Amino acid sequence: MTTEYASAVAAVRAMESSLLVQSDIERMTAAGSIEEISDILVSCSRSAVSDKDKLITALETELDQVWSFLHDYAPNHKTLEILLYRNNFHNLKATLKALIMNTDAKRLFIRPSTLDLDALPEIVASKQYDVLPVYMRETAQEAYGILTRTLDGQLTDAVIDRAALEAMQNEANRLKSGFMQKYAQLTTVCADIQTAYRCSQMQKSESFLETAICGSPELDKNSLIREALKGTDALLSWLEGTSYNEAAELISSSSAQFEKWCDDALIALAEEAKLKAFGIEPLAAYYIAKEMEIKNLRILIVCKSCGTSRETIIERMRRLYV
Repeated sequence: MTTEYASAVAAVRAMESSLLVQSDIERMTAAGSIEEISDILVSCSRSAVSDKDKLITALETELDQVWSFLHDYAPNHKTLEILLYRNNFHNLKATLKALIMNTDAKRLFIRPSTLDLDALPEIVASKQYDVLPVYMRETAQEAYGILTRTLDGQLTDAVIDRAALEAMQNEANRLKSGFMQKYAQLTTVCADIQTAYRCSQMQKSESFLETAICGSPELDKNSLIREALKGTDALLSWLEGTSYNEAAELISSSSAQFEKWCDDALIALAEEAKLKAFGIEPLAAYYIAKEMEIKNLRILIVCKSCGTSRETIIERMRRLYV
């Protein structure tokens, strides 16, 4: 058993103690204002910001800092980069759309990212695809061609989103990392179910479904396409016969609850990885936990600013990492 990650895992174990616990979330859920939420965060040794937008920015900076720590501390940080593939591909989408609309892409970027976001707009505009990571080059060229030729943003998104999932699975398989394979497959399943359901509702063509759905060992691509083409009832009926029957029930009633189910499943996977004494798994698990914590805080902050009821906020809260 390798011990090369021992010091990094020990550091992550110490950092886990600063994660929010259920009582912290309950206090913030009961808070009457953004200011009260900020005060509670201060009591938890977090950012002292009472403006909604600035508070969200501060939280996103925290995730950037966590990634920087893991990147610098992990003996082989490349294994962790699968966790950022979807961010990277999102930033490619943002760049392409900004190029077409002649706007600034930087305000649409998601961090952390392994891409040089300052240089990305120029890289794409000048078609310097070889500067991008290998797993993005072909997709960037294809998506650029589709968007500039057809101005079909929906098709462009479908190409890029599917490519992100394929890249995650391919890299996880290449690394032979059991945890990353499960992570990539679970992420793909959730995305594919949502895509298939939406395409079925919109009566999208078989060609579009072929472009949009990735497929995985968990849910066969051809079967998803076949059932989606029959309509939402046929798709849901087929899904109910799989291990994702609960997800099928949720997506038909509430997309928000389906997305919560997907996030909770990722946290459950992270909790399994946390139990590993050595290796990359506890580091990846901590990043996922931090990512979900910030998602919970964003939901809280946005809901509070909109006057959403406490009951609705509680329903939307993701499972905590324990």
